Amino acid sequence: MKMIKITTENQISVHDFPEGSFEAQNEAIREHIGPKCELYEHVMPRRLYSELHASGKRGNGVSMLVDEDGYYHNLPENIVASWLYESDKHGYPILGNVLIVGEKWEESGISFCGISEDQFELLFPQLRKITEKARKIR
Repeated sequence: MKMIKITTENQISVHDFPEGSFEAQNEAIREHIGPKCELYEHVMPRRLYSELHASGKRGNGVSMLVDEDGYYHNLPENIVASWLYESDKHGYPILGNVLIVGEKWEESGISFCGISEDQFELLFPQLRKITEKARKIR
C-alpha cells in the first residue's frame, strides 16, 4: 500500500508504506517527512475531506502526518498542506514536508498504514493538480 508525500517545493511523490516493527515504521515515516523530524503529528485537515472527499472515518480513512517541531526547526511553509489544513482561515500554516497515509483499527487502537486503493485513486490525481497549480504561483 502507498503513502503520498508533498514537499515544501510543491512536489508530490508516492512511496510504499514502510513495513516492519512499529519502531521501524516510525523511523521510516520520520525520514520521509524530513531529516530534522524527530516527532510527527497526526492532522486531519478539513479540506482533505470537504474539498477532495477523502474518507475521514477514524480507523478507516486517511490523514496527514506533519513535523511536530516545524516551527522549532524553522521549516518553510508547505503551501498545499496549509491549504488542506485551512491555514488561510486560522493563520497557522503547516511547515515542512507532509505524508498522506491511511488509518486502520488494531487491537491497540488506530494505527497508520498505506492508503487504500480506492482512496489513493481518488486523492492522488487531485493532489497532483493542486501541487502543479502551487508550483505555478510560486
